[in-house]
Amino acid sequence: MGVEIERKFLVKGRPWGAGQGVYFRQGYLSADPERTVRVRIAGDQGFLTIKGASQGAARAEFEYPIPLVDAEQLLEQLCPKPQIEKVRYRLEHAGLTWDVDEFFGGNLGLVLAEIELEHEDQEVELPPWAGQEVTGDSRFYNACLAEHPVSHWPLQERPALLK
Repeated sequence: MGVEIERKFLVKGRPWGAGQGVYFRQGYLSADPERTVRVRIAGDQGFLTIKGASQGAARAEFEYPIPLVDAEQLLEQLCPKPQIEKVRYRLEHAGLTWDVDEFFGGNLGLVLAEIELEHEDQEVELPPWAGQEVTGDSRFYNACLAEHPVSHWPLQERPALLK
C-alpha cells in the first residue's frame, strides 16, 4: 500500500524568487474526509489520485498517470467547481525538497509548503520561510480548499498572512 507522510506549513514571503514553477489544476470526484479521489493536471500530465483518511501526518495514497485528454474531460465534466489552481515550486533546504504551492482563484494569496517524509518521526530543519504548521488542519487540505476557499472564510479565521 502507498503511504504519504507529509507536514504542511504556511509560507512567509516569496522564497522561490523568480523561479519557474509548474501550473496545477485539480478537482475532486470525491472529497469525503475518509477518501478523496483527485484528478490533476500538472503541466502537461494527467493524474488520478486516491487518498485515505489522515492519521497524524500519514495517509494511504495511490497515484496513477492518465492521458491528459482524460484528465481534462474529467475536470470539465465530472469534478465540481470551483477547482484548485496553483503553481508549484520545488525548493531545496537542508538536503530535503519542499513543494511550495502558490494558490489562485478563491485561494489567492495562500501559499503552502509541504515536505514529504520517510517516517513520521523524521527530523526536519525548517527553512526561514516556513510559518505556522498546519499539518492535520483539514481546512488546508486541497479538497477542502476547493469546496471552501479561504476567500469565503470569516476574516478572523483566515491565516494572518492573508489578512
